[in-house]
Amino acid sequence: MIEKREFYINGAWVSPATAKDHPVIDPSTEDVCATISLGSEADTNAAVAAAKAAFPAWAATPPAERLALVQRLLDIYEARNEDMAQAISLEMGAPIDMARTSQAPSGSFHIRNFITAFPKLDWIRPLGPHAPNARIAMEPIGVVGLITPWNWPMNQVTLKAVPAMLAGCTMVLKPSEEAPLSSLLFAEFVHQAGFPAGVFNLVNGDGAGVGSQLSKHPDVQMISFTGSTRAGRAISIAAAETLKRVTLELGGKGANLVFADADDKAVERGVRHMFNNSGQSCNAPSRMLVERSAYDRAVDIAREVAEKTAVAPASQSGKHIGPVVNKRQWDQIQGYIQKGIEEGARLVAGGLGLPEGVNKGYFVRPTVFADVKPGMTIEKEEIFGPVLAMIPFDTEEEAIRIANDTPYGLTNYLQSSDGQRRNRLARQLHSGMVEMNGESRGAGAPFGGVGMSGRAREGGIWGLEEFLEVKSISGWDGTQD
Repeated sequence: MIEKREFYINGAWVSPATAKDHPVIDPSTEDVCATISLGSEADTNAAVAAAKAAFPAWAATPPAERLALVQRLLDIYEARNEDMAQAISLEMGAPIDMARTSQAPSGSFHIRNFITAFPKLDWIRPLGPHAPNARIAMEPIGVVGLITPWNWPMNQVTLKAVPAMLAGCTMVLKPSEEAPLSSLLFAEFVHQAGFPAGVFNLVNGDGAGVGSQLSKHPDVQMISFTGSTRAGRAISIAAAETLKRVTLELGGKGANLVFADADDKAVERGVRHMFNNSGQSCNAPSRMLVERSAYDRAVDIAREVAEKTAVAPASQSGKHIGPVVNKRQWDQIQGYIQKGIEEGARLVAGGLGLPEGVNKGYFVRPTVFADVKPGMTIEKEEIFGPVLAMIPFDTEEEAIRIANDTPYGLTNYLQSSDGQRRNRLARQLHSGMVEMNGESRGAGAPFGGVGMSGRAREGGIWGLEEFLEVKSISGWDGTQD
């Protein structure tokens, strides 16, 4: 069993101020796979103090030097991709092949994109020709608290820690206590890359402990959080007393609009996307809205895809989905499936209980409900498991109304061969992101939502600017430009 009780504070691995062991559970086996320690307020204070002491020198470091360190970090990360994949697969149940090709590489993908975007950042820029002696300066905000989730651990850590580093901020990371091993490994990479002591600090803990302490700490200037909408509200309230900047990337209930003229693989693509990572993605297309003339065939395709979706332990190689992260998550998903049945949705695949032949591990049957009515619990609430709700529609207006009738607004999806329709409806969908016909939004595109999905914009130049303050200066001596 792995034992990782120490925290990374001020460039060194240090023991907790007070011992408080916490088991990390392998969700494929329900066995304890590691032991970490949960931090106390003394540990949080020590990490914040280290970050605060390191900030002046780090903020004054030439951008080119910060960039060189991040490039070194990328090299180390890529060389140890297998170690990272193994850690993620063990701690949160991502199938090992998916961890190798998607989960772990998401970190290096974002680091690379920030390296590309960073030279485009204009640190001191003219206000405009109408004010020749006015300048806008971009400056690091200070010490930032980073609170990250378990479902895509390195995706989220790199979307926060790397732009903070490049911007000239110092930081304290609190990863999820459900999936801390990958972040402890990332701290090793940071140390090996040679970042100055205090720039990056890590304290394990839970939301009520270290998470709350960071949110309230007077020396923390910003909190960047990814997780549930409920926790995002609590962080916002806690941070309000010290008037911190708070950026939130929260839940979602994405709609996938499939028109009759969509390509042949549109439905299959949408179902597979929904089941990816065992449905544990905030941007999952969990509501499939299908034009009525294509609806019956779409339900048949969705059922076939679900029935062919294998479920197996994370350590097993192959194309399958793994378990959900823990017993609490499993129980919650079972409750939603039961609610769908009780409220009259038509269960066409999957359902309650463990998959056939499985008697251990937090595995969920890939589940599809058809004839879901707007307003049903499974249509309204984020399930965070491999459960798809299918809804027919007759007109564009009806599809948009159903899609937008949610307090969330992260990612919506649209499938149609009609380019004018795609462009028109993309502007009408109420969300921070719209993906159409299975096309990626592109490297460096901002990730974030609106409404109860939060309003963070992570990735690329937008992600860098989130960690910067805007300073307005008059009387600038232009001869020094």
